[in-house]
Amino acid sequence: MKLKTMGVVSSLAIMTSMTAPAFAQDEENENSGNRTNEIIVTAEFREANLQDTPIAITAVNAEMLDARGQTDISQVAANAPNVTLKAQPQGGGTGLIAFIRGVGQTDFNYALDPGVGVYIDDVYIPTLSSSLLDLMDLDRIEVLRGPQGTLAGKNSIGGAIKLFSAKPDGSGKGSVQATYGSYNRLDLRATADFAVTDKLFARVAGVSKSRDGYVHLLNYGLTHPGSNLDTNAAHGAYAEWGTLGDQNYVAGKLALRWMPIDTVEVNLSGDYTNDKGTPGPQVLLWADSAAVGNDSANADGGAWLTDLNGNKVNFDCRFVPYQHSGLPAGSSCDTLSPSLGYDPRFVNYGSFLDNMDPTTQAPYKSYAANPIRQFTGWGIHGNVTVDASDNLQIVWISSWREYTSKWAEDQDGSPVPVAQLDNEMRHRAWSQELRLNGKLGGDLFEYTLGGFYFDQDGSYTARVDLNYAGIDFVHGPDTTPSTSKAVFFNGTLHPSDAWSISGGIRHSWDEKIYTYYRSNPDGTVPGPLPCAFFLGAPTAGPTGIGNDPNCLLLGLYGEQDSFKGQRWDWRLVTDYRFSDQFLAYASISTGYKGGGVNPRPFFGSSSPNNQLKSFNPETITTYEIGFKGDFLDRRLRVNGAGFFNKYNDIILTLTACPISPCLQPNNVGKADVKGFELEVSAYPVDGLSLDGSLSYINFKYKDTGTSGVPLTATTPFTPEWTYSFGIQYDHELKSGATISARFDGSYQSDIYSEAFNTVAGKVDGTFLGNGRLSYATADENWKVSLEVQNIFNKYYFLSKSDITTSLGAITAQPGLPRTWAVTVKRNF
Repeated sequence: MKLKTMGVVSSLAIMTSMTAPAFAQDEENENSGNRTNEIIVTAEFREANLQDTPIAITAVNAEMLDARGQTDISQVAANAPNVTLKAQPQGGGTGLIAFIRGVGQTDFNYALDPGVGVYIDDVYIPTLSSSLLDLMDLDRIEVLRGPQGTLAGKNSIGGAIKLFSAKPDGSGKGSVQATYGSYNRLDLRATADFAVTDKLFARVAGVSKSRDGYVHLLNYGLTHPGSNLDTNAAHGAYAEWGTLGDQNYVAGKLALRWMPIDTVEVNLSGDYTNDKGTPGPQVLLWADSAAVGNDSANADGGAWLTDLNGNKVNFDCRFVPYQHSGLPAGSSCDTLSPSLGYDPRFVNYGSFLDNMDPTTQAPYKSYAANPIRQFTGWGIHGNVTVDASDNLQIVWISSWREYTSKWAEDQDGSPVPVAQLDNEMRHRAWSQELRLNGKLGGDLFEYTLGGFYFDQDGSYTARVDLNYAGIDFVHGPDTTPSTSKAVFFNGTLHPSDAWSISGGIRHSWDEKIYTYYRSNPDGTVPGPLPCAFFLGAPTAGPTGIGNDPNCLLLGLYGEQDSFKGQRWDWRLVTDYRFSDQFLAYASISTGYKGGGVNPRPFFGSSSPNNQLKSFNPETITTYEIGFKGDFLDRRLRVNGAGFFNKYNDIILTLTACPISPCLQPNNVGKADVKGFELEVSAYPVDGLSLDGSLSYINFKYKDTGTSGVPLTATTPFTPEWTYSFGIQYDHELKSGATISARFDGSYQSDIYSEAFNTVAGKVDGTFLGNGRLSYATADENWKVSLEVQNIFNKYYFLSKSDITTSLGAITAQPGLPRTWAVTVKRNF
């Protein structure tokens, strides 16, 4: 028997009928009710049933994504145990925060490796800034938990999220879909599959998404006529001058599939994305600049903002629109009139403007950040599979990807110019991967031998205007060229039909070179002398009058730092099928994430608070046991896993240092992490399907060194408990048409957005419910759906930023309130 397509890690759950939304029915069981199917997977580069594969995997196919109304990758985490996916807050631009089993990364800067690998058609996506992906024309999504790397691609210490596109098959089929809903949401999607020749097939897909923002940017001077503030200069005569969270997204893809002979398959695809919107949704929860000694003024006493009478305007509770629970009484003293009709929970008074009077120490005023969030990217992917013989297959995967991301941040969310930034990141990546998949002695031994090469480069530039720190400079263009190389081998021995033993090994080489550039906004370089304050001059601190502008940054122009390392990782697993219904497995695996240097030193070598600092790789050893079971004539499927991690040299970005501003990666220590995951799907009667998951994680630091992180803390974005469930009922009418009703619920317990687990940084646990009602014609050519997301209209946060020790502020990223949408789809 020839080796099949083994270039993917698949746990596909195909839906072939309206009555089995989660798993398919094979031809033998089409009339046997709603039962789980024997799902063919290639997780270890051999054809096998999903239930025979000893890896903790969650898979969602295109039909289930449609049934749940999920349109971007961050929504998938609601149904995957011990997985957290969040959109980046305003300061991160267009991007993703991803954690699996307490391992991940929050920093968008590509100088840091993600803790969770994201792949599109087996191509590694190296940065968080390009990972917030629309689910366009997908065949399936797979979430693999635990270290990955001995089987394919880049070493991913926490796990991997893999998106697989629908392949062209020349069927002549396609679809057109339109959605309209809350906040003027308008989505258009279309696909078409056709044959160019009898051996060449093509598939075209496109998507357009637009939606108004849901956080209102209000002109404080106009909405508060007694405030004596003039903010018209920035935003004209409009009380509402904009919104946060607007979306205007367009993407397209062309895929070609060429099969010149039975043993050769060539896939080539190109994609383009253009996403233009406003900065991410943000609200201010607490404001008190005096609490950190800033007192809304520079060290020389110059005010950041003055009113019409020339009086200093403090950054305080008047700019907090709503009194949030868990914060001290009086956190908000806003006087916004209810008659204006705004929900204060979704109001922001940010101006993205610094109109402070210039001084000799801060001469580069005024400055206005451009309130945008834009992403443009494209890529070309190639995949060639050759069945060289019945016992050997060759797979080659190649890619080139580029993007440009621009975004602005008003860090304080008020008219007082505490901190505002413009950011631009340019990036390109090139990857090559070669795999040899084979078997020896019939089916006795199967193996994969592979090599991986990855090269990336780019630049990060920002105007960084931090009045609270007394600096206003241009960061960059910093460059971080890096390479990652690896060879890997995985083999599986089958001593008997019921028993398998697998082992894998990987050797990785990683190298990064970081070059710093810090200049004044007029293009000059700080220096050549250190701050006059450090030379003994009687100035009001190192940022007071008498110092040169940005002198703290001396020594950060053209300076380089680097990281170079190599590492062996391995995996060992054994599984045994006790019966047709039950398989158990046990595994040990290791993983690592490369080290590097601090990409954001705010203070150079001339300062006693020098922030030039390197960090070491982090490593993990995972012990896991699990089972996979099908019961009651395959009407009930239960899969479970328990794990214990030894997690060392944990890399976290710290926002609290001896002096602010500070945003630097550090090795905070080591931890023991244990937990379990349970996934269930059931089909009790015809037409009714149930699915759900439950997970628990206990994260316990054993040592945090000198980082200051409490031993009682938990790593960011790691809830102790999560669960989800879905209920769907499909009723067939006499006409043959089908009405489907579905409800999905998900719960995530408290999480922290930062390493220190401050009360201000805690995001409360939330239960969210979504519903969808659909009607499909008998021929399934037409489908109409009504969906309601966040049915119970919960007010919740995706993340928080505790910047009380620097800005004297707490900000948060609110989730969408209740929304509705109607979708019409035409298949042809």
